[in-house]
Amino acid sequence: MKSVLFFDLAVHFSLKKNTSTMSGSSNLVTMKKVVQQLRFEASINRVKVSQAAADLQQFCMQNAMQDPLLTGVSSSTNPFRPQKVCSFL
Repeated sequence: MKSVLFFDLAVHFSLKKNTSTMSGSSNLVTMKKVVQQLRFEASINRVKVSQAAADLQQFCMQNAMQDPLLTGVSSSTNPFRPQKVCSFL
């Protein structure tokens, strides 16, 4: 809850200087949207970089056999193989 309050105050002070250039209602709408976005971002559960890296490594190891960049593509299933020349002459 502290982070949401901090974001509310930060938005208030950062947008306070723009009140003379914007009408009151559009300024209020803008501030509400910013506060809503900041509250959403504050509610997201954070994952440590080390945990995310370990999860990514585990995912890559589990799916390595299905990765065509690692295992290659057979020529019969490769849609980008060079086309054979037709010689009907």
